[in-house]
Amino acid sequence: MSLLEQIKTSKDIKQLTRKELKLLAKDIRNRIIDVVSKNGGHLASSLGAVELTLAIHYVFDLPTDTLIWDVGHQSYAHKLITGRNDTFDTLRRYKGISGFSKIKESPYDGFTVGHSSTSISAGLGVCYGNYLNKDDSDVISVIGDGSLTAGLAYEGLNQAGELKKRNLIVILNDNDMSISPNVGALSSFLSRTFSARYLQAMRNRFGSFLKSLPKIGDDIYKIAKRSEESFKTFMTPGMLFEAFNFDYFGPIDGHNLDHLIDILKNIKNPKDPVLLHVTTVKGKGYEPAEKNPVYFHGVGSFAVDTGKSKKIPNGIPSYTQVFGSYMLSLAENNEKIVAVTAAMPEGTGLIEFSKQYPDRFFDVGIAEQHAVTFSAGLASKGLKPVVAIYSTFLQRAFDQILHDVCIDSHPVVFAIDRGGVVGEDGPTHHGLFDYSYLRCMPNMTIMAPKDENELVRMLVTAVQHTGPVAVRYPRGTGEGVQVENNPTPIKIGKAKVISKGDDLLIIAIGNSVNEAVKASKCLEEQGIYTTVINARFVKPLDTDLIMEYAVKIKKIITVEEHVLDGGFGSAVLEMLSDQGVTRYSLKRIGIKNRFVEHGPQNILRKEYEIDYLAITDAAMEIHGKTIE
Repeated sequence: MSLLEQIKTSKDIKQLTRKELKLLAKDIRNRIIDVVSKNGGHLASSLGAVELTLAIHYVFDLPTDTLIWDVGHQSYAHKLITGRNDTFDTLRRYKGISGFSKIKESPYDGFTVGHSSTSISAGLGVCYGNYLNKDDSDVISVIGDGSLTAGLAYEGLNQAGELKKRNLIVILNDNDMSISPNVGALSSFLSRTFSARYLQAMRNRFGSFLKSLPKIGDDIYKIAKRSEESFKTFMTPGMLFEAFNFDYFGPIDGHNLDHLIDILKNIKNPKDPVLLHVTTVKGKGYEPAEKNPVYFHGVGSFAVDTGKSKKIPNGIPSYTQVFGSYMLSLAENNEKIVAVTAAMPEGTGLIEFSKQYPDRFFDVGIAEQHAVTFSAGLASKGLKPVVAIYSTFLQRAFDQILHDVCIDSHPVVFAIDRGGVVGEDGPTHHGLFDYSYLRCMPNMTIMAPKDENELVRMLVTAVQHTGPVAVRYPRGTGEGVQVENNPTPIKIGKAKVISKGDDLLIIAIGNSVNEAVKASKCLEEQGIYTTVINARFVKPLDTDLIMEYAVKIKKIITVEEHVLDGGFGSAVLEMLSDQGVTRYSLKRIGIKNRFVEHGPQNILRKEYEIDYLAITDAAMEIHGKTIE
């Protein structure tokens, strides 16, 4: 039996020697690599945090103390030593354990996460809650250097620095900063020395003594404090965090268990907020992931011996690839086009754009709010910014879209990737709310393509439009249709009839159009003939076309891969009401008011009743029939 198999809860690792902890780290890495190679997942980040995870659990009293992972994609080791080793094979599988921290999954998961830069604010809230509940347990927030590019992290730091006696420890897991071995070693020594309890106590007592000196005490204390800070910040990169009134220690080697354990023991139960800076290597212990941490950050199934993907390409490009490729064509013909993304150049398909047009490409880091307002500034000077962001992340910039883009109707194009059900990342990542949060905004135009050719036509339309416009497309491969050599724009607000029938009207949007077409063929076999309309626009709707058929065909179904509340179906209902249409039967197909769990896209579409079978069943119900 391996050491890992003997660990049933976090408390079990406290019985291990430090030598055994290092052996356990090896077992954990092997287990993570084995499962992720089959299920896919966030490999590099989790491999890089193994020793840090063990040190935290070894020193702190979890779950009495609260551990909050930022984003949570580095929490696989944490899951393995908190009672989930036996179910780890179900990682990211349908009805299996989540790929992120999740309160409902384990008491050891201090906060449900999936988006970046929340850990400090959440940890601060937990600290305050503990204080008001007369609980002096520690709160440990682990945040990556990438997450520190978002303003929310600094908002948390700003408030936390004003607090006293709140038991907050922030651990900066830095896997990208270049620090030479000599500086790192010296800094590790200094941090472990400065963090020793007797020195902290002595420093506090000496500070109190200086302050007590008549007349000159405060001035001498300030001079001494500045001298100490000057020395520490000269030797370490902690000036920023000291400015937030955090006691800063680091950077230290995040793979040196002995150093990690020593310093965590020294800084636990702090009187003032503490920030510990550790440096780690993404993909640590697995050579392919160390060499290519970007690819192995979020990876599909792969062969362990080579690191190569097991996925068999079908030759059909993904919507993301189509977008990235056509952006090059647009930029070649229009020098005003610039691309903006928020730390996702690979995920949004903009790598080639960044290489060919480096002066017209902007990766702003994990800062969606800034990305949007920055793009509004670009647009105000006559440029045509295309902001490529996943749907789930763009919702973080709601106010900036409304206030900074829409009020003055700046011509910013939002390329909304991962619209709809995204799969194994689960409820924090499904893009199921964008129609609702964009549709309410004046001046906003919203489009969604049914296939890859319609996507490029919509991009042409979007860059020619004189106001804000969103093009929303799904994750995964396209429909395999041929993309036109010279795609033409689509008239704003113009829908298209796909098929005609007098018994039923189906109005669909985006990739749901293809499900509607499948359903119409099934219904034809049952003697029900359907008119299918590809709406193409959520806003503005093609009122004339829809009305032409709605007044004749009184049985109507709307279909969308989106929540029903405030979505496309709601827009159609509002339009029918405004037009005074009465005596019709309408069924909306979409996601009910709930969060969608993780799993393969096809299974989720069936489970949440948004596929062609659900459309067929709804149509039969409207007609009072059962499938023969």
